[in-house]
Amino acid sequence: MNTTVDQIHAGVSTDADKVASSPAYQAYRILHFGFVVAPILAGLDKFFHLLVNWDQYLPRVVANMSPVPPHTLMLVVGVIEIVAGIGVAIKPRIFAYVVAAWLAVIIINLLLVPGYFDIALRDFGLLLAALALGALSQQFDRR
Repeated sequence: MNTTVDQIHAGVSTDADKVASSPAYQAYRILHFGFVVAPILAGLDKFFHLLVNWDQYLPRVVANMSPVPPHTLMLVVGVIEIVAGIGVAIKPRIFAYVVAAWLAVIIINLLLVPGYFDIALRDFGLLLAALALGALSQQFDRR
């Protein structure tokens, strides 16, 4: 008896089931997760330097123009990244584009530091992914 009920329900799919199984929705969920976790972890690591010494990515020209010490500036960057990650968690339709803009600033920054062009290229890929999240958020984030 249970098998018949299962077969009936297996043949009927709701609109929600179709959306949840669509490749576009799955891509949205993957990007949403990634752009919540990655900025928060990178931002937290600005305080702990477990992944890398982030101060090395600050160009001298920026450090010389800044009214605050370079390490303090990187701590401010960390706070901004944490806020951006939390923002993506809450409002991806807006904060995906904030993260994309932030990545553009990071790319410009990296182009000012000799030897980090490969990281700038990687961040360009992340910028494109953030734009994709923003576009997908228009359809899948109904908050």
